[in-house]
Amino acid sequence: MSSERLVKKLPNDIGGTGCSTDKVHIFERELYPWEKRCHALLDVLDYHKIINTEEKRRGTENIGSEMASQLSYYEKWIVSASNLLLQKGILTPDAIAVKTKEVAARFNVTL
Repeated sequence: MSSERLVKKLPNDIGGTGCSTDKVHIFERELYPWEKRCHALLDVLDYHKIINTEEKRRGTENIGSEMASQLSYYEKWIVSASNLLLQKGILTPDAIAVKTKEVAARFNVTL
């Protein structure tokens, strides 16, 4: 691949990269409850002009190809939204840590 193509190609741009199969396997499934909440949260953030669609798209592209290849669709949304909210000063690392411990305690999970 030319260096020009590497510079222009974003992590989510997988078209033409070749894969083990020529078919894209599409399947439908019910979204998990956390995926529905994630989608709703991002819609609310967009409605209130806190994070718009373009910021979310840029945020998912900025996570890098290695991480992008390992995360599900909504996991990418969560990482993107978290990073954007941290950058905007709406969330702080301390607030995330406190809430994470609170949720872990609710489910009796040790961090």
